[in-house]
Amino acid sequence: MEEFGIDLDEVFRVIDNAEVLVVRFALVDDRLLLDAREDGTGAVLKVVPKAGSVEERFRTIKELRPGLPLPERIMSFQWPRGLQSFRAAGIWGRLERRCAAVASGDPGLMCDAAWKRLEGAERELVRGAIRGGEGFQTLWPRG
Repeated sequence: MEEFGIDLDEVFRVIDNAEVLVVRFALVDDRLLLDAREDGTGAVLKVVPKAGSVEERFRTIKELRPGLPLPERIMSFQWPRGLQSFRAAGIWGRLERRCAAVASGDPGLMCDAAWKRLEGAERELVRGAIRGGEGFQTLWPRG
């Protein structure tokens, strides 16, 4: 199924099986990090800044989960469209279910916080594009 320009079956397999997953977005520089390893506190789903290197990403994970060893590998995929299509494709729902399966406490609260942060970043990007912010140029200058 490649309706969204990506193999969704493969994405779902990665979400279901990855210990650590980073989702990169075409429009938003921030990354979505899922660490589903068990340490007694459950999963972590968090929006993190873009890393400059693999080593930097491993440092970020170590800071988030100091009680755990570094993961053997980090799985990743890029979502080529906006957040609404990410949700419409069922990817967000799959991430929420994975979090609920491995998280302790209230995984819904953690997921909601991550989603709101991503939405805010995308909204700021769109605002910048409309207003001709940094990295953008308006087609119709104010007159």
